[in-house]
Amino acid sequence: MNKIAVGLSTFLLVASVLAPLRLSAQFGQGGRGAVPVNLPSAPTAVSLPTMSDEIAGPGPMFDSTPSLPPGKGLSAFRYEAKEYFVSGTANGQPYKTRLVVRRPVNGGAFSGLILAESMHGSGSAHMFEFTSTYVMSSGHAAVEILTTSPMQFVQQNQARYKDLQIGGGQASEILAQVGALVRTGKPLGGLKVRKMVLAGTSMSAGTLIGYLPAHRVFRTPEMQRIYDGFYPTSNGSLIPDVDVPVVHLPTMLEVSAANITDREDSDEPGRQYRLYEVAGMAHIDTRDSVRLKPNPCALPLSAFPHQAYVAVGLHHLLQWVDKGTLPPHAERIARDNDEQNDGSRMALDENGNPRGGIRTPYVDVPVAKYGIRPAAISPVIPNASTYVAAGGQQAANLMCGLSGTQIPFEPAKLKENYKTKKNYASLFDKRVKELEKAGWSLPLYRELIQGDAAKASF
Repeated sequence: MNKIAVGLSTFLLVASVLAPLRLSAQFGQGGRGAVPVNLPSAPTAVSLPTMSDEIAGPGPMFDSTPSLPPGKGLSAFRYEAKEYFVSGTANGQPYKTRLVVRRPVNGGAFSGLILAESMHGSGSAHMFEFTSTYVMSSGHAAVEILTTSPMQFVQQNQARYKDLQIGGGQASEILAQVGALVRTGKPLGGLKVRKMVLAGTSMSAGTLIGYLPAHRVFRTPEMQRIYDGFYPTSNGSLIPDVDVPVVHLPTMLEVSAANITDREDSDEPGRQYRLYEVAGMAHIDTRDSVRLKPNPCALPLSAFPHQAYVAVGLHHLLQWVDKGTLPPHAERIARDNDEQNDGSRMALDENGNPRGGIRTPYVDVPVAKYGIRPAAISPVIPNASTYVAAGGQQAANLMCGLSGTQIPFEPAKLKENYKTKKNYASLFDKRVKELEKAGWSLPLYRELIQGDAAKASF
């Protein structure tokens, strides 16, 4: 990505990430300056848009997954990514957008399940980044739909993307039309689609929530539902009732900022809902994000494996919509709402980590304190990533304010808590297996999680 495009991406990120911290169920459907969206009053079949042949040039495809875990790219799982342009009419105006399909090279390995997302305004398919190891290990496909301004695409590669066109108020109908197209299997080379869920994080979770009124009325040409479930993450808004399961994953930022719903879990048809708060998880991934390398913040960034636990929620949602398997219920992170006590509205334990929530070995057998919102180094570090460098202090402040920290315990505290590293490793391993049995950790990530324990220094 060139410097102009990076700078634009930073601007879009600043504009788009802050707003979701105060989202309502009507995000993108009204409000000052919003383009009015006219939805039908009764269930209505969408028109299928027109899809191009695979786009092979000119120039390279815009890379919306720069932060995949090291060594875990598409080729490692025998996956491929194909880009298409899709055009139609939404909210009374023409559009031309981009669709990226990530699927097994061997069609016979396809599970029939799809993770769909609206591309985040920063230029990333974050939900695929956060769950890619799980998605590709399971044979699922992932589709990414552009619903925001294509300006950063054009800035990077005008020859390839100059004809893209998306206007205000079109996002929901684009998601419906392109989603209905995906369900035909055509963008997957004719593979049969069994179930498809729509996911999002932060800004793209806002796009998802804004889509929910449209979900109630838009249908495929066969008058079937387009999406079978929803997965908003890094978001604490009250999610309105819909007729499909919802798994909702806020983070410590939403809990600490009191931007958090207290909606109860439900298995009742039309109200199927789970709220999962993972103790130790920050608003953004600070382990693999290229935007945070090198670290522009004044404290060490968290290596908490965002991917391993976002994948837990996706797994439970897919099992729910595909097999009817009810997900487990989770505790909420405990709150004392006293920022004067420890700088957090969360109730913290003797190690400084949150009480309650979905437990992980990182907070149950800890070697560090996990926090949020470190300050940015000022002035910006001279060797900052291209992304932060292009956005300057504003980008650094934003990214650090959404980040998580990991403050290691002193060796004396480690020895006090565990005596020896061997004893620590034994307790950690035992807790990993207990959490796997309870459904809060996927065996797929055991090697990664235990690898982190092996790095602990006594």
